[in-house]
Amino acid sequence: MMLEKKLNNFYDQAYDWLFAIGPRLIIGLLLLFIGLWLIKKLRAILRAQMSKRQVHSSLQPFFQSLFITALYCLLIILVVTTVGVPISVFATIVGGFTVAIGLALSGTFQNFAGGVLILLLKPFELNDSIQAQGQEGMVTAIQIFYTVLSTADNKTVIIPNGKLFNEVIVNVTREGKRRLDFEVKLAYAADVDTAKKIMFDAISSTKTILAKPAPRVGIISLEVDSVKYTVNVWVQPAEFLNTKIELQEKIIKGLAAAGVNFPKPG
Repeated sequence: MMLEKKLNNFYDQAYDWLFAIGPRLIIGLLLLFIGLWLIKKLRAILRAQMSKRQVHSSLQPFFQSLFITALYCLLIILVVTTVGVPISVFATIVGGFTVAIGLALSGTFQNFAGGVLILLLKPFELNDSIQAQGQEGMVTAIQIFYTVLSTADNKTVIIPNGKLFNEVIVNVTREGKRRLDFEVKLAYAADVDTAKKIMFDAISSTKTILAKPAPRVGIISLEVDSVKYTVNVWVQPAEFLNTKIELQEKIIKGLAAAGVNFPKPG
């Protein structure tokens, strides 16, 4: 009789528990299946929209993963709350881990955020020549955490995106052409018209110099021991250094051949 009474009590308690939790459990399972189906549909929609809007290929997997993971977390919380399981302790543990990981990886997150902003806002793109962080070179790779430059002397420079995005970036190729400027010092005895003619002749014989905008040569300042001329010409960004070397050599040789006076060393 004692055993039978205990069994009856157990059955009664089990029945009460099932009656109390059963509806919530069924609703939770329904929410789970419906939520998984919706997430699958939203994943396809998100993928199509990012391709349509031409989101950078490096960012598409990240945004998909972030969006879907967030939806899964929300679905789990919704199901657990519906069933009636307390989540306060779980939330506290997750929050603590999040703070600890965030502090440990603050620099990495900064680089990550910088990479995302660079890929979204596009201050430069692949094969652009830029000046940043005291470096100048052509962009050969844009990764989530860093950007790779190839310099004129064939060095590979890796710049963290966090520092790169938070400092001044000079994109020297975006406008399609670049102005080449340098100065030439001549003595006061040098004839101005002769000197300018020699410089313009050197410019006209240099094929890599663009006709428009027009080149400019003129006196920019008068110093104690010399007259300073400025030379401004326009070139394609890829021809900048070669043109500068060629033009300066032609001008110096032309001036020397014409007997134009250079200032005497102090």
